[in-house]
Formats: sequence, C-alpha cells, structure tokens
Amino acid sequence: MENKKIPGSEAVILSLIEENVDIIFGYPGGAMIPIYDSLYDYNDKIRHILTRHEQGLVHAADGYARVTGKPGVCFATSGPGATNLVTGIANAMLDSIPMVCFTGQVGSPLLGTDAFQESDLIGITMPITKWSYQITKAEEVPEAVAKAFYIAQTGRPGPVLIDITKDAQMGMLDWKYEKCTKIRSYVPEAPVDILKIEEAANIIDKAKKPLLLLGQGVIIGRAENELREFIEKTGVPAAWTLLGLSALPTEHPLNVGMLGMHGNYGPNLLTNEADVIIAVGMRFDDRVTGKVSSYAKKAKIIHLEIDPSEINKIVKADVAVIGNSKKSLQLLTDKVKENSHDEWIKEFKKCDDIEYKKVIEKDIHPTKPGLTMGEIVRMASEKTNHEAILVSDVGQHQMINARYFKFKHTRSHVSSGGLGTMGFGLPASMGAQMGMPDRTVFSVSGDGGFQMTIQELGTIEQNKLPIKIIVLNNNFLGMVRQWQQLFFEKRYSFTKLHNPNFIMIAKGYGIEGNKVDKREDLDAAMQKMIDHDGPYVLEVTIEKEDNVFPMVPAGASVSDVMLEP
Repeated sequence: MENKKIPGSEAVILSLIEENVDIIFGYPGGAMIPIYDSLYDYNDKIRHILTRHEQGLVHAADGYARVTGKPGVCFATSGPGATNLVTGIANAMLDSIPMVCFTGQVGSPLLGTDAFQESDLIGITMPITKWSYQITKAEEVPEAVAKAFYIAQTGRPGPVLIDITKDAQMGMLDWKYEKCTKIRSYVPEAPVDILKIEEAANIIDKAKKPLLLLGQGVIIGRAENELREFIEKTGVPAAWTLLGLSALPTEHPLNVGMLGMHGNYGPNLLTNEADVIIAVGMRFDDRVTGKVSSYAKKAKIIHLEIDPSEINKIVKADVAVIGNSKKSLQLLTDKVKENSHDEWIKEFKKCDDIEYKKVIEKDIHPTKPGLTMGEIVRMASEKTNHEAILVSDVGQHQMINARYFKFKHTRSHVSSGGLGTMGFGLPASMGAQMGMPDRTVFSVSGDGGFQMTIQELGTIEQNKLPIKIIVLNNNFLGMVRQWQQLFFEKRYSFTKLHNPNFIMIAKGYGIEGNKVDKREDLDAAMQKMIDHDGPYVLEVTIEKEDNVFPMVPAGASVSDVMLEP
C-alpha cells in the first residue's frame, strides 16, 4: 500500500493494523468522526468496543494491557471526552501500563481560541504520560503512531497520548509505514553492568537472612521463570507487592506472602530482621515501606530496576543494578552460589501460624453470623481451582482479594495500585476478559466503587462478556470507615451509603444476578454464578465492621504491624 494517497484518518487505522492492534476501546464524538468513518471499512480487522463512559474505555484498555502485555488502545473525542480519560491515564502512568490513547481535537486554525469542545490535552496530560504529541498535519500520522507504540512498550512502559486535529484527520498523505525501533536521546533500557551483578552476588552469597521483594517489574519484564530459578538456586524467600501478585505461584514454597500496609505478618515484621533485601522491579512505595527512617535498617539493599530514577528515590541502595529484570536475574543467577535458608524460612512460618490464628481463621472460617469478605473471595478462588483472573476495584475488598485469592499463573491479578482508583474494577474486567477470553474473569467491587462505573454493565451485556461480578456490600465506604473506626473514635463522617437494588439494575441491563445475605446460601449462589453462561452479578451482604488486618498504621514502622484492633 506504499505511495497510495489516503486521508489522515485512514492512516491512523492502517497504522494500528501495522502495530497488530486487535481491539480498540472507544467513544465517538464530533472531533473523531473522520477516524470513526475510516474505521467503518476495517471492522473485520479491528474490533471496536463502545463503552458507556470514557473512564470505562481507558480502564478497559488498562485491564487488557495488564493481562496480555500488549498496549491497550483507546479513542475519545475532544474536550470533555478527552478530559474524561485523565484519571485512567494517570492510573496507567503510576502503574507502568503500556497504553496508546488517541483523542480528536478541533481544527488547527481554531487551536487556542477556546473553540467548542477544545481543551489543551497536551498541557493537561504531559505530567501523566511518557509522551504526548499533537498531530496537525496528515503526513505526521504514521511516524507519530509508530513512535507512540515504541515509547509505550519499551523500557519502563506507560501511557502515551496522540491528539489529532480534525483537519489532520481529513488531509491527504502518501501512505507508508515504518515501525519505530530507535529514538535519538531515548534509551529505554541500559545494558546491565556485570560488575554490579558480581557485587550483588557476593553480598547475597554471604547473607544469613535474605529477603527478595518482587514487584510488577518482574511481570512487565516477563522474568517470572528467571525469578523462580534465582530463588530456587539461592533458597531466598520472596514476598510480593500488590502489583507483583501472580508473578510467582501463591503456593510456591519460597513465596512468603504480600508486603505492605495490609500485607502478611511475616514479610512485614521480618523485613526489619533481614540482613539483605533484594528488590526486583519494585519502587519502595510508601505502602510497602511504612516509616522510611526505620525501614530495613539491618539490611544491605540490592535494587534491580529498569528505571534509574527509582534508584535511591526512597530507600538508598547499596548496590543498584540498572536494566531489564529478565536479563539482570539471569546474570545474577549465574553468579550466585547454591544455598538454602531453612532456619530463616522457619521464622516466616512461625509468623504465618500467628497470623492464621489471629486473623486468617476468623476471615475465612468466621463464627459470627455475618458474612466476611475473606470467605467470599477464598470461595471464588477455590471454586475455579485458583485458575481465574481476579480484577479488583479499590478499597477494603482490594486488600482482602490480594490476601485470600490464590494464583497459579502470571498476569492473573489486575488492580489499581499507585493511584488507587475507585471505579477501576468493572471496566478493567472488560479489557481483561477480551484479552483472555478463554479464562474465567472475576470482577470484585465494593458497593462504593461499583457505582462509580456501574453503567459499564451496558457494555458487558452488549458484548456478551461472561464476567463474574461480585459486589461486596456493607452500605459503607469501607476503607475510610475502617480508619474512622480505628483512629477517629467511630465518628463515621459521611461514609454511609444508601444503595440501590443492584440486582434490579443488572437485570435492567439484561444481566442475570442474585443477592445473598446468609452463609448457608453462599456456596450454591457462587456455583450458579460460575456455571452461568454469560455475565452475572452476585451481590453479597457483608458485616459492616468487617475490617482488614494485618494493618501497618500510616506513618508507623512495618514492624509495628497490627493483627487486631
């Protein structure tokens, strides 16, 4: 198709085909009509999903990217359509999710005139994208799109935005496409320094109480096998961050659980006993470190990270290995000696026993009449043999999901980490289901977050997506209420919700559903949802004061982890 004259709008679609895009999540509008008109002739090659709100489409693109590793692609029109993407773009930026967003824009002669539905998308999104670019001429389209895909998925991934004026969409160009393989001054991945590898290996070989902290960088770098080879050779126990979940099977004998504010007792408490911390593809988020001045003071820090800006940003590294986690771990595994740390691992098991008696048993085998989040989430995991993809919204249930759902396969956990975006779960599950259509996908939300994007039930029904939607309803904004209970003398200031009939709403969209408020009905209701051929909403009434423990209070040391109020 070289040297063929085509409009800029068609060049956008052909560029996406060249980049092997198979799904676009979008919402049309006046400034995008030329692109949508061109898409009409290629709907046999690219599937377009019409969401009910722009926030839904950008979170759906995010969910798709997380389970496939491919960039999520989305379309929105100018003005309010484009600004409705901002939360989802910020979410993707903080969580390092590859995404390419296209927005329509008023014609270039009108730029800067406050024309109808004009907004300065480049100015708005510059701080929350890896790259933002405005196309004002049709001939810019192929190169800009190629560059966008290269930037989005190389190095530390992230979202990019291309804003296209209407006259650029309608202008003509000679069609030719070349994929981008290099950009001057952009170095996505530095070569690994073998001297740093040797220095790190020497420290690891001498360690008595090493602990590996694995983050999403392991998943992004497709380094899951290399991680297993490293820990199995060295005998180093590994703990995962919220976004590192599923990179290592839950039941792996060296997996000691989750880090962070609501993580497991052992990895939090024993962080301050470790003599070496090996951080792989994680950024020492405040939810992991707690009070930084008292974090891991006995440990030498080895940090394997692709993004140099994360080194020494929060926790000072004794040895920093810059580079892709897959390559770094391969080199490090070759250099370290075979070892085991049986006595050290027993310390984690002792902590596990304490946590089970004080927290876990009450969560998954409660004696109180009210249903708990833990028993519901664990049942969903067990009924799908821990094979399902879990998409979580944000709140108490998000932490419960991470604690009690089990994983056998990588890229099986989708959750908003850095931004903590309520309303993320339902639309992200759409992208996850489309990215992995042969796997069971659970969307688990609280009653608050569910209502933020509830309209996407329409998208789910229209596209017949067999998502299993669980709404955990305590008629409260649960996480805020927990803090009010524990730290603000139960002064529940504006956290109580008067909720609608969720099942009636689901049925209004043509989706089957059921509500459960008794333990004896839960098993059958859960099974009915899983067996149902199509989407299904299961609302479960839970205890109002069903809290999430363990908990590291804000500003406290990780060793001050609370097991009970």
